[in-house]
Amino acid sequence: MRKVQSILVAFGANQPTQGRTLAQTVRDAADALVSPDLTLHRMSRLFATPCFPVGAGPDYVNAVAEFHTSLEAGAVLARLHAVEAAFGRDRVVRWGQRTLDLDLLALDDIVLPDAATQDHWRRLDPALQAQMAPSQLILPHPRLQDRAFVLVPLAEVAPEWRHPRLGQTVLEMLARLETAEIAAVCPL
Repeated sequence: MRKVQSILVAFGANQPTQGRTLAQTVRDAADALVSPDLTLHRMSRLFATPCFPVGAGPDYVNAVAEFHTSLEAGAVLARLHAVEAAFGRDRVVRWGQRTLDLDLLALDDIVLPDAATQDHWRRLDPALQAQMAPSQLILPHPRLQDRAFVLVPLAEVAPEWRHPRLGQTVLEMLARLETAEIAAVCPL
């Protein structure tokens, strides 16, 4: 029997789908992920956040949830993509508008595929980040430490989770962001 692990998942939506509001989409997506091998442990409040990158579309509703699972990272990612597709997600434009975006932020303190690759993608120039996507799963998510729309809700769910490559907790990473970025993430 596989060990039960904690996973952190970011939710975002900025395009209505199937007659749902953005908030309903995020809540329904969390429910859709739940199964005997993927249980919801806790979820943040919902937040209204400015679109990223700026000007790419309407503002978002974001949240973060912690799940417990015995699934491997690849199986979790496949489940996230299947739920996105069920909610009308079409992966055409990188960082474009979306009915649902589910990002696997972390799986316990595992680094995938290896430390050097995670460090490379985390340090990649922001202009290149917008143009390039990794061909494999990178954990922790290589940009989570830079995004208030991830860190603010993550601080409600796992404030003491420590980034295995940076050595910082969620609260420490959040404290490094600009005050205006943090203030722009507003509870619904």
